[in-house]
Amino acid sequence: MTAPVILWFRRDLRLSDHPALAAAVRAGPVIPVFVLDEATLRPLGGAARWWLHHALHSLARDLPLVLRRGRAATVLERLAAETGASAIYFSRGYEPGEIRQERETKAWADGRGVSLHRHGGGLLQEPEAVATGQGTPFKVFTPFARALRGLPPRAPKARAEVTLAGNLPGGDSLTDWGLLPTRPDWATGFAGVWQPGEAGARARLAEFLADDVAAYAAARDMPARPATSRLSPHLHWGEISPAQVWTASHSVMAQAGGMKDHGGEKFLSELIWRDFCAHLLFHFPHITDQPFRTEFADFPWTDDPAILARWQRGETGYPMVDAGMRELWTTGTMHNRVRMIVASFLIKHLLQHWRAGEAWFWDTLIDADLASNVANWQWVAGSGADAAPFFRIFNPVLQGEKFDPQGRYVRRWLPALAALPDKSVHAPWTLPESVRPKNYPPPLVDHAGARARALLAYQSLGT
Repeated sequence: MTAPVILWFRRDLRLSDHPALAAAVRAGPVIPVFVLDEATLRPLGGAARWWLHHALHSLARDLPLVLRRGRAATVLERLAAETGASAIYFSRGYEPGEIRQERETKAWADGRGVSLHRHGGGLLQEPEAVATGQGTPFKVFTPFARALRGLPPRAPKARAEVTLAGNLPGGDSLTDWGLLPTRPDWATGFAGVWQPGEAGARARLAEFLADDVAAYAAARDMPARPATSRLSPHLHWGEISPAQVWTASHSVMAQAGGMKDHGGEKFLSELIWRDFCAHLLFHFPHITDQPFRTEFADFPWTDDPAILARWQRGETGYPMVDAGMRELWTTGTMHNRVRMIVASFLIKHLLQHWRAGEAWFWDTLIDADLASNVANWQWVAGSGADAAPFFRIFNPVLQGEKFDPQGRYVRRWLPALAALPDKSVHAPWTLPESVRPKNYPPPLVDHAGARARALLAYQSLGT
């Protein structure tokens, strides 16, 4: 009788185009397991826990899962002993904690005769595959993107049929893990926006490619328009692979004549940026809490919990910032352009450390991804790889007027400003006091003064 093999699900919650799964089913009957490991990994934020619950529930409808909680290496060691499994198949991880999981698992497996089989599939290209001519990691996006595009893309594979082991061991129930908020249930607005799971990912991709990708390059910066892909949480949890997205996008572009100005080109660039962030974290794991550019280690940040709370609640008095923060709290997401605006405001107008913003996004974003979150916050702060210069300070009023000219986005998330004329909706404090909204706060800081303070702080680094 062939010994069973363990299929360790991680951030790869799908059945199609799953290299580790395809290899496991060729090796023997499969024991599918998911381990909730918040000892080795950074504990999930609240919004991500909501997503994980529904993603696992969706996957379990197609494939029974053994759910276990604890340190992954320990859980897998016990499961192998319990079942007599001869091997463990899994998709590799790129975060520091995921790499630690793999090392700890290898440490016991080598002495127990349990073979480990690690497969890629979570990125367009593995971190070792994209390197400079000297064999070092890229630190600038454009040459990284050029090198990645020069490599043959991985062709996605069809779904493999799984033969389960005869008697699956017991495990936890999903409800045991308490991933969903209850008192209060602050996630009530999520369900109307998202459909976690592989089916939801495929439907989202199909809708985006059919309706929005052609105009993506121009429309993606307009937060009042539903023009972005909204695939990031599906990609984070591996409900769809980057290879599937890449291949489907190229197919649509080919049907459109492969036009260089087709929005698909910009969309693919964003997919490559996702890889770039993951490669940076893989090669430079210290960036989770230390600046990539070491001169920023001495930046004179301030620490003001009251100011931070005003930003978190969307009460800064700048409508574009506040609308974004309230969209985030209600839906678990925020438009990409607005993410840059609110991040710039926290870092440069308020001089709060980028780590405070990253932590808030980690807790509240439905698509919270360690590599993307850290790399993008450092990018805005000017301390990251290929970063926007610190002295590029967004004016939130001008950003609103440019990207939300009719104020539709602001009015949606800030009902107190709904009746304001277009010319005042992004700067309500400019109205006469008699007609100024009484239930919307004045600006937390003056833009010109805050900009001058930020530049002075930056100059103190001697850069």
